[in-house]
Amino acid sequence: VNPFDVRRSEAPSAFDLRHNFVVSYNYDLPFDRIIGRRNALTEGWTVSGTTRFSSGFPVTLYDSSDNSLLGTFGNGVNNNLVDTPNFTPGDLQINHNPAKGQAFNTSLFSEAALGQLGNAPRRFFYGPGIANVDMALIKSVRFGPSKAVQIRLEAFNAFNHPQFYGAGSIDGNIASPTFGNI
Repeated sequence: VNPFDVRRSEAPSAFDLRHNFVVSYNYDLPFDRIIGRRNALTEGWTVSGTTRFSSGFPVTLYDSSDNSLLGTFGNGVNNNLVDTPNFTPGDLQINHNPAKGQAFNTSLFSEAALGQLGNAPRRFFYGPGIANVDMALIKSVRFGPSKAVQIRLEAFNAFNHPQFYGAGSIDGNIASPTFGNI
């Protein structure tokens, strides 16, 4: 907590997930109706899965070099010191694709002067979110009226979409050479 102004320590939690859409589905495929015949090959097919789309977690900004000379130490992702960088308002140019460079415009941030606290809020913008699809193709084979076996083909992250999310997915330490990188 900032000992001079407690309100400056207020910020969204590192695990604040503003938008989270999750849908699970299970659909019996109608191969027997499409082909017009019911037999062991056309019956018992199902597609199922879970799809999730969510916004990202807040980016935690901090300065591990203790420029404020307060001697404070962080205790994990939800409280990384009271030292934050200085922020010059401008276009953050939020980028959620690491192939296109840094996650945000790092030129808007600078280290605070020695003995001073930076003016940047601890967390005020969000990093990359989640776009994930897990799917399964299932074939049920019956052995009599009360017994069956399932053959499953499952794919996790079925469309091979890279996932760069998590509370620590973006380096918010201004003293780090990878500041701003996903």
